[in-house]
Amino acid sequence: MKEALAWEPIPDYEEWWTPFDDRFAFKPKYEPARPPGITEPAGSVTFSLAPFCQTGIESRFAAGVSALNAEVLRALVQVFPEDELLVVLDWQHLGYRFRPHAHAAGDEAWRVSPFPDGDYYIFLTEDLGSGTFGHPWEQSLCVFGAALVDALAPTLATWLSVLRRGGSPV
Repeated sequence: MKEALAWEPIPDYEEWWTPFDDRFAFKPKYEPARPPGITEPAGSVTFSLAPFCQTGIESRFAAGVSALNAEVLRALVQVFPEDELLVVLDWQHLGYRFRPHAHAAGDEAWRVSPFPDGDYYIFLTEDLGSGTFGHPWEQSLCVFGAALVDALAPTLATWLSVLRRGGSPV
């Protein structure tokens, strides 16, 4: 029996971007002063990643990327069943179907990181009801979907500041 791959390319870019755009009113914005880039769902929590993105502190950035990726993976494995396929979108690049459990069990590198280090990075369920939205210019991560928020937000809130809840500033 063939082992399931953690990352499978999605050949049709629009297969998931069009429904994502329609559901979240995605508007790419290059200015950090014009967040959030999507209509953030009710119940979502958006965290600032800015402390890890300060120019000239590469070790802090690497530590932030590593810590965030590990915590998001932990929550994805906790929340979703082993056979769950997530969709991963990387703005204007190849998208993937992603199996968190297979990724956690292997030593494969992240094809797309939850930490937005230059593009919008989105991890979401196929029904678009749960996931993360990484905004590179605002330097933020929005977590949505009740079970994922419950699994991820309490830990992230211990080391990242909350920018918004349900799209409203705190």
